[in-house]
Amino acid sequence: MHEAPPVDLPDNKDVWLVIPVYNEAQVIADVVEHARQTFPNIVCVDDGSRDGSAAAIAPTGAHLVQHPINMGQGASLETGLRYALSRPGAEYFVTFDADGQHRVEDALRMLEVARSGKADVVLGSRFLESKETVPWIKRFALKTVVALSPTSRKLKLTDAHNGLRVLNRPAAEGLRIRMNGMAHASEIVGKLARGNWRVAEIPVTILYTDYSRAKGQSLVNGVNILFELSLRHRGV
Repeated sequence: MHEAPPVDLPDNKDVWLVIPVYNEAQVIADVVEHARQTFPNIVCVDDGSRDGSAAAIAPTGAHLVQHPINMGQGASLETGLRYALSRPGAEYFVTFDADGQHRVEDALRMLEVARSGKADVVLGSRFLESKETVPWIKRFALKTVVALSPTSRKLKLTDAHNGLRVLNRPAAEGLRIRMNGMAHASEIVGKLARGNWRVAEIPVTILYTDYSRAKGQSLVNGVNILFELSLRHRGV
C-alpha cells in the first residue's frame, strides 16, 4: 500500500488579521493568542482604550497600532488595513472582532473561497444556515438593516453587518473606509455593490457569550446607523 503524499496546506503567512480594539482588556489577549496559532500575522488597532487593552496586547506577539483618542471602529479598520497592506507578502486580509465572537475555523473556510479565485471579498453570514444562536432582538435589527438597504439587496446579502470579512489584496487596496463609526459596515457594503469586485457570502457561527452580548449593538444602534448614513452620505 502506498502512502498518500502529504497535503501542502497554506501556512497563512500571506494573511493578516486586522482586529479593532476598544476597551477589550478582559478578553483580547486570549482572542489574539488563539488566533495566532493559525494566523501568525495580526495587527491590533487600539482605538484609544482606557482599560489597559494595549498592555494586554503587548505580550501576545501581535503588531500593535494605537490611536491617541477613540475614533471609532471604521477608523480602526482603515488604520489596520493600511498597516497590513504595507507589510511584505501580505495578500489576504481578515477583519476580526476583538470580543471573541468570531471563529478561526470560519475565517479559514472563507479564506479557501478567496484563495480559489472565486471571490475577491468573502463575507460571513449568521443567517444562511441556523439562526438559533443569534439573539432575537439582534436578529431583528440586522434583518431590518438589510431590508432597508438597497445596496444589500443588490448584492443579495443576508447579513450586512457581520464584522468577519476576507479581502484579497486588490479589494483591500481599493476599499477606503471613510466613516469612522459603526456605519462603516453599511459604507463597505455600498462600495462593494458599486465596485467590480466579486463578492461571496458563506455561513459562519457567532459565539454569543455574556461578554459579547453586553458589547453588541442593539436595535436602536442599527437604526442610528441607517440615520447616520442617510444624513452624511446620500447617494453613496
